[in-house]
Amino acid sequence: MTTKSSSACAVEPPRKKPRLALAIATALGIGYIPRAPGTFGSLAGVVTAFLSAVFFLHPKSLGDVFSMHPLADAMLRENLFGAPGTDIHNVTMALPLLIAGALLVILVTLGVWSASRVASYGGIEDPQHVVIDEVAGQHLTLLLPLIPIALPHLTAHLDFSEYAIFFALSFANWKYLLLGFILFRVFDIWKPWPIRRLEKLPGGWGIMADDWMAGLYAAILLRVALHFGLLTLHIGWV
Repeated sequence: MTTKSSSACAVEPPRKKPRLALAIATALGIGYIPRAPGTFGSLAGVVTAFLSAVFFLHPKSLGDVFSMHPLADAMLRENLFGAPGTDIHNVTMALPLLIAGALLVILVTLGVWSASRVASYGGIEDPQHVVIDEVAGQHLTLLLPLIPIALPHLTAHLDFSEYAIFFALSFANWKYLLLGFILFRVFDIWKPWPIRRLEKLPGGWGIMADDWMAGLYAAILLRVALHFGLLTLHIGWV
């Protein structure tokens, strides 16, 4: 008669549920939506981009809660309507750019970490309820076409205030947001080369990188649309 070793009989203790990682990876529960969680994750990316501009533009119709930057009204009056303004070359004008850029860095960093934790916990390479990759990819789609290197006129007309307005209004322009959303979803579903190869990267890198690439493809076409003036308001040189 043989006896099993105590190690074989020992029951493996349950692993602690990574609640913080799950909250981030699912975009605060959006990933648990039964149908098309990736689409809703992309919509969350659109919302984050929009909100990064709202606090700069703070339309009066939204109330005083958005009136955080007093120079914005004077800047918009001077540049959009020709009304007398004030000294608008101020660090305040960089807020929409800084917020959008910082948000992207946070999404990328926390996305890789949380996706890795959730995938390891569930034993699945790419869990369906992880949608932080769609949030980051969508935000990348909307941000990249607006960076100065993609706007050659910026070097010829160094008016940072006009660029700041262009940036913020693009993030608040429904046509820009809608086309960016459609393009990203197309590339995220189609997965042209090398997106499928990127999915094979280990852990959270594979979960996130394919959506970054889809975001890059979508951003290129979105920039083409901007180049031909199909989407944005024309402010000064933009």
